[in-house]
Amino acid sequence: MARIEAEVGKPQGGFMKWIDDRFPFTETMKYHATEYYASKNFNIWYVFGVLAMVVLVIQLLTGIFLTMNYKPAAAEAFASVEYIMRDVEWGWLIRYMHSTGASFFFIVVYLHMFRAMLYGSYKKPRELIWLIGMLIFFVLIAEAFAGYLLPWGQMSYWGAQVIISLFGAIPGIGEALVEIIRGDYSISDITLNRFFALHVIALPLALIALVFVHIVALHEVGSNNPDGVDIKKHKSPDGVPLDGVAFHPYHTSKDLVAIIVFLIIFSGVVFFAPEMGGYFIEHANFEPANMTATPEHIAPVWYFTPFYAILRAVPDKLGGAILMAAAVLLPVFLPWLDRARVKSIRYRGWIYRSALGTFAVTFLVLGWLGTMPAEGIYVNAARIFTALYFAFFLLMPYYTTVDKTKPVPDRVVYHG
Repeated sequence: MARIEAEVGKPQGGFMKWIDDRFPFTETMKYHATEYYASKNFNIWYVFGVLAMVVLVIQLLTGIFLTMNYKPAAAEAFASVEYIMRDVEWGWLIRYMHSTGASFFFIVVYLHMFRAMLYGSYKKPRELIWLIGMLIFFVLIAEAFAGYLLPWGQMSYWGAQVIISLFGAIPGIGEALVEIIRGDYSISDITLNRFFALHVIALPLALIALVFVHIVALHEVGSNNPDGVDIKKHKSPDGVPLDGVAFHPYHTSKDLVAIIVFLIIFSGVVFFAPEMGGYFIEHANFEPANMTATPEHIAPVWYFTPFYAILRAVPDKLGGAILMAAAVLLPVFLPWLDRARVKSIRYRGWIYRSALGTFAVTFLVLGWLGTMPAEGIYVNAARIFTALYFAFFLLMPYYTTVDKTKPVPDRVVYHG
């Protein structure tokens, strides 16, 4: 009896052992954090993945609180948003955090994708990681579009009207598909309810599941690094990569600094410029939806405007819709379009560097053109930059093959 009492009272890890006997917490932490080795030479470009996770958490938490007072009915939606802004305690802060978070989500995701293009993070053996990441991007677009309708303001209503009507250009099934999306013969209360269900339940669940799979796939093959070399080739006698460090605490501590800086910037926008001059929340969206009065200039939120500019660059409705869809889908094929023998831009030649720089400028200019009226010089400029956008992808198999590359080092290199 005394022996049994001694065994029971003997410390064997205490609470954590009790958890580990029932759930592999310590094993999971070792595999994904404390014994997951990442390259020593990560730079600032590698913080945008974790920042995307931070914004996802912000969006989920603020979204939960917003649904407590939002009414998904055409007659009450706009008034409920005004009620949240004016009468709910701290409601204005939660609403602005959510609307600002939507824009910041796309900012960090676009930068995260650009980092992959800088360092070839989509190339073998990380093709599946890239494909899952692109699925996340598509779900994020759908989530943002569904949420865009919910305030039931002028731009929400008419922006949704324009985008949904594009499906009507599909031969044969177009009109039926539009009716299925709307749930009615026009955008109405039923449409609002459908988009609310998608925005609050279906798409967030898909997003969380894909993010989980994305991280698992990443940790299976290991993270890329600015040199694009495999750190698993050189290991110590105990199997630890010589050019790697444990993700926790070494990279998590640096990520924490990035998160703090990000939250300072995020807070500055929320408190001092939540509308960002009409780019984050359009001025027309402070007016209730009116199906009898079309706004003078219909344009989506800034993160959709590059693709909107491509849509308007083509006079034909079907042609514009096809080109816009192609612009969104083309990055999926980057692992196979890029024929370079090296991954990182550090060891690529001037052709790829020039092409990537031109692409970045093109994307930004298209974003600006998408906010301008569809007339005159803006349409002509959109056609020129649309051609440059597609040239980057379609000519990639050629220029990445002929581009002269530098020798890639066997070990990671530190650049001051």
